[in-house]
Amino acid sequence: MDPRRDGESVDGLIHHSDAGSQYTAIRYAERLLDAGALASIGTVGDSFDNALAESVVGLYKTECVRHDGPFRGVDDLELATADWVWWFNYNRLHGSIGHVPPVEFEATYYAALRDPAA
Repeated sequence: MDPRRDGESVDGLIHHSDAGSQYTAIRYAERLLDAGALASIGTVGDSFDNALAESVVGLYKTECVRHDGPFRGVDDLELATADWVWWFNYNRLHGSIGHVPPVEFEATYYAALRDPAA
């Protein structure tokens, strides 16, 4: 299998999941390997292990899937997901980082590293 999506390599992509049987199946692991992705499976019974991922998935479902759906097919869902990810990173204000979008927060962080006196 060519590990590319829309002409871009996905080698090294990390697929985070819980330890559900579908994610620990040999065929699933082989498919991830074929795609060049790395599996990151949470600890069984540890609710803190993937809390951030679960939080983001919850936001995605609420702000994208339930808000913009139902979708006619996978292509429509993929487009809506790409739009949501862009909005989430460039426009959505995040209270935990000072009510700014992640892109702005990250730019400020790296600017401060380059010029600590600023």
